[in-house]
Amino acid sequence: MKKYNVVILGATGAVGIEFRKILLERKFPIDKIKFLGLTTVGKEFDFGGKKIKSEAVVDGCFKGYDIGLFSAGGDISKKVAKRAVEEGCIVVDNSSAWRMDPEVPLVVPEVNPNDVDWNKGIIANPNCSTIQMVVALKPIHDAARIKRIVVSTYQAVSGTGLKAIEECLIQTKDIVNGKEISQRKVYPHQIAFNALPQIDVFLENGYTKEEMKMVNETKKIMGDNSIQVTATTVRVPVLYGHSESVNIETEKKLTPHEVRELLRKAPGVTIVDNPTKSEYPLAINAAGKDDVFVGRIREDESIANGINMWVVSDNIRKGAALNAVQIAELLIHKGKI
Repeated sequence: MKKYNVVILGATGAVGIEFRKILLERKFPIDKIKFLGLTTVGKEFDFGGKKIKSEAVVDGCFKGYDIGLFSAGGDISKKVAKRAVEEGCIVVDNSSAWRMDPEVPLVVPEVNPNDVDWNKGIIANPNCSTIQMVVALKPIHDAARIKRIVVSTYQAVSGTGLKAIEECLIQTKDIVNGKEISQRKVYPHQIAFNALPQIDVFLENGYTKEEMKMVNETKKIMGDNSIQVTATTVRVPVLYGHSESVNIETEKKLTPHEVRELLRKAPGVTIVDNPTKSEYPLAINAAGKDDVFVGRIREDESIANGINMWVVSDNIRKGAALNAVQIAELLIHKGKI
């Protein structure tokens, strides 16, 4: 089997750490691997029992590397991704920098794998909350055409990064011990024992940037601008795993049983839907897993062709690192590298 040279930009963040784990777990065919960092240059990190020293981003650092897995933020990606492509490296970028660029495919392998065919060197990894939703909705859209989506998300603090996880844990410890909160730097309000209906900044239309990401990315990934999408995104004091309440209206009527059967056959989906035994997807059960978990599937009795469901997935794995690695695997499978 042919092996490939891989470079990770942002190897020490929450997603970067998961990149390293998943490459090893999935036995990705690696010949050489390089870690690039901004604040970690010179530090050594473990990869499969070997110590790899983090290097600086400099001219020529991508030469000889086939695949770049980027998770260093949009500003860095904007500065570096095109240089990597010029040096012969295909970039799979986890930031929002390229997602809505018409020249850049936005890919979820279970949903729109053929979009990698028209890449020009950069492929965008979608927003975490969008990924899990479209994995669950694509089989339904193919069968009955979705007209409208109303989604409310309950998103884990790991979506903000390692500092947010730390802040949530510190605040929780302070409150449990009867102390004043000693740290509030990451979020505008206390996150422990709270729910914040703001993820990212507010826009002129009253929605947050995160909410509009879900609206616009869903249409691009599904390849259907006629789908009407509205979203409310909420940050909750959960460490790993985003949960979503999803309501859809379809053109053709589907029963809950038909939806379950469609999703049972769908790649990357696991049904957990036995309400009589209180069995439904939970963030604590999805954490560390690869699949998108779907349950609470029921008819929306307020409209003719409506379905409600509950969708949960690990936002750092399928919502970020795993999806990016799957894109790289797809490129290899299609002979695009």
